[in-house]
Amino acid sequence: MSSRLINWFKFSSPATFYPLAGKIARVSAVIAVLLLAIGLYMSFFVAPTDYKQGEGYRIIFIHVPAAWMSMFIYLVMAFWAGMGLVFNTRLSAMMAQALAPTGAIMTFIALWTGAFWGKPMWGAWWVWDARLTSELILFFLYIGFIALQGAISDARRADRAGAILLLVGVVNIPIIYYSVKWWNTLHQGASVSLKSGSSMSAIMLETMLIMTFAFWAYSIAVALYRVRSIILEREKDARWVSELPEIRS
Repeated sequence: MSSRLINWFKFSSPATFYPLAGKIARVSAVIAVLLLAIGLYMSFFVAPTDYKQGEGYRIIFIHVPAAWMSMFIYLVMAFWAGMGLVFNTRLSAMMAQALAPTGAIMTFIALWTGAFWGKPMWGAWWVWDARLTSELILFFLYIGFIALQGAISDARRADRAGAILLLVGVVNIPIIYYSVKWWNTLHQGASVSLKSGSSMSAIMLETMLIMTFAFWAYSIAVALYRVRSIILEREKDARWVSELPEIRS
């Protein structure tokens, strides 16, 4: 058991994680493309028309996975930030930094598609609904983290400041998730729940899950490609970087 833990801990070094990240990123990218192609086909041509919302409901297959990923990525970033503060590992901060742009994009997609969905359903592009407002705050947290990282020249200080912001901002995640239950909002409740199951038809749920896994695979691939670039930038003076085939060529 202890030898396995030691083997896992060795990947906390940027030098050993760099090649592993490349392999996982390539596999994840292929999976993302395949699942996205299948998911989009099912979204437009297989999933039935909703009896209440008509064809307009199909935006849910983009909106919901993006909203889920926006919250999940932030939690993963906060996890890496906490690991970095506790164990003082360089790779933890790099992972948090690599995930931030993808999290911001997912949050923007969730807000943008929500507006397109809300216009025909509510008659307005935007309302100061609790769910929408807290999701907007999440977007600002992502942008604030990215801006804070860029504003501090010293990498170690930037990592610590960003980690504190991430950990403080975690309080917004349960607010987003439970806002529909806590307040009387226009936003509809969850269609999928671990406790009550799903109120969607089986084919709709399958399509939703395929799109969710596609977004998940995409996020992993992009974040790992990005962290490899961050590693090369931060470790550019290390001997192992100069010995990489892609650097030599």
